Amino acid sequence: MPPWRDFSESLPAFDSQYHCDDKVAEVVNAAILLRRPLLVTGRPGSGKSSLARAIADDLRLGEVLTWPINSRSTLTEGLYTYDAIARLRDAQLPLKKGEAHKPIGEYIRLNALGTALYGHPKKAAGNPRVLLIDEIDKSDIDLPNDLLHVFERGEFEIPELVRLADRLASEVVETADPPPRGSSRSRVPIEGGVVRCTSFPIVIMTSNGERDFPPAFFRRCLRVKLPDPTLEHLTAIIHAHFRQCNSEAKELINEFLKSLSQNRELANDQLMNAVHLLTVARIPDAEQRVSLRELLFKGLTSE
Repeated sequence: MPPWRDFSESLPAFDSQYHCDDKVAEVVNAAILLRRPLLVTGRPGSGKSSLARAIADDLRLGEVLTWPINSRSTLTEGLYTYDAIARLRDAQLPLKKGEAHKPIGEYIRLNALGTALYGHPKKAAGNPRVLLIDEIDKSDIDLPNDLLHVFERGEFEIPELVRLADRLASEVVETADPPPRGSSRSRVPIEGGVVRCTSFPIVIMTSNGERDFPPAFFRRCLRVKLPDPTLEHLTAIIHAHFRQCNSEAKELINEFLKSLSQNRELANDQLMNAVHLLTVARIPDAEQRVSLRELLFKGLTSE
């Protein structure tokens, strides 16, 4: 089994061996120091999403909060969810003597963006969260600007709690943090129905370049394009993951680069899969090896 597909732990360890060049590292460090969102572009499979995991691992900032974007994504969806139907259903159930209805906080959950703005459950820790907003170019036209307003303010309201703030000074809600095995999700108090950021998150937004963004969006974030792979870059990746780069691995790297030069769409993880299957798994049948190479290096846009 490839080590990056081993899910025996909470998350695969693929990104612990992330490799990027110095120019990319400079922009990443600038975004972290300035606490500005980082917009990452690059060819498919170049490691845009993996960059967030690499940052979190390197700085020991815990789990990455991920918000995958589609054309129906809204700002509220990223911030929190309120299950009004479940609350209404529970309110209609008969209560036992001395029993009370569940508090409204039981029906509210902070989602990835909301949890990132809140920060770690133990506020005293002071460390920022890492938030991955994946494929933001798939969003509708308003979401990028809506995001910028929240990032500028560093806070947001939960209207369902604000309406009750005169009666409920604080309400405990669930976060988007994945629960430890055998445990429930973490819960945090919300004061006055407002989530206020104390340590601005490290925000990584990925884009495949499928749309343009307004100048106001570009003005408020830093941008970096992951470079196309080179022989040195791919060799370093193979060394990092396999602790070696034998002659067959080098041959696969050259074949991968040749395919890219012919304008075939390939992802770096296709090379990783090929190296693992053909150099680690050691499939002896020559005909089968040729067939697998063709399969693993099939272009992303091929039918």
